[in-house]
Amino acid sequence: MNAILARKHAYEAGKLAKRLRHQVGQAIADFNMIEDGDRVMVCLSGGKDSYTLLDILLKLQAKAPVRFELAAVHLDQKQPGYDPDVLPTYLRALGVPFHILEQDTYSVVKRVIPEGKTMCSLCSRLRRGSLYTFAAENGFTKIALGHHRDDIVETLFLNLFHQGTLKAMPAKLRSDDGRNILIRPLAYCAESDIAEYAEQCAFPIMPCNLCGSQENLQRKAIKAMLAEWEKKFPGRIETIFRALGKVEPSHLADTDLFDFAGLGARDDLPRTDAQAWLAGREHDSA
Repeated sequence: MNAILARKHAYEAGKLAKRLRHQVGQAIADFNMIEDGDRVMVCLSGGKDSYTLLDILLKLQAKAPVRFELAAVHLDQKQPGYDPDVLPTYLRALGVPFHILEQDTYSVVKRVIPEGKTMCSLCSRLRRGSLYTFAAENGFTKIALGHHRDDIVETLFLNLFHQGTLKAMPAKLRSDDGRNILIRPLAYCAESDIAEYAEQCAFPIMPCNLCGSQENLQRKAIKAMLAEWEKKFPGRIETIFRALGKVEPSHLADTDLFDFAGLGARDDLPRTDAQAWLAGREHDSA
């Protein structure tokens, strides 16, 4: 019986690994994330997502039709209890090039953010600044981040509910300063699959003692909402994610994306803005 269970477990583990590799490969192809000759910097936080990202990219690199370099980069933020030996030991065993950056963002965040307030935003900005600068100064052509499908859907609702904007987290974009191209190869991967894969691989997870232990309350609420939906209606998160790739600008209300003013406009009348047109109507009816 134990042998049968072991074979079944191995079979399921193999299916999961194959599914994740396929999803990452598909995302890379769909968004042209990695090209021949790229130098890809994989941002390694020490969490399940970035470990999975690096692991799968290494496996795909061995069989990819294009040649590209991978290097893992981690930022030591000088948090209490941080073990500086965990990542170097793991990465040396893998044989992957890596860089450990050091910046005391922990002290900065603790000094600037009042006790009890969410630290995630400032911490993220400081971390991004260090990593993006390193990438630009060291000739990396792409920066790979470990955000997955659920992160993208959660960001959609965070922006919708709290910012009044209809946007999510893109699978590929240019950074605000224009120096870097960011890619998210896990964009098609479910968080539950990543968590299971990380457990199977026994990655040496490094807990965050700053913002990771103080999870953003708004994102936490969105995550709980989506989990409840998924429980009641299995597949809903995937459906929402697919909707991000099937946008109909003519069925929304953004006048910069669709020419509503010109839709059905009479050719025998000069084009005017809506206010001038309404003013003319009011004048005619007076």
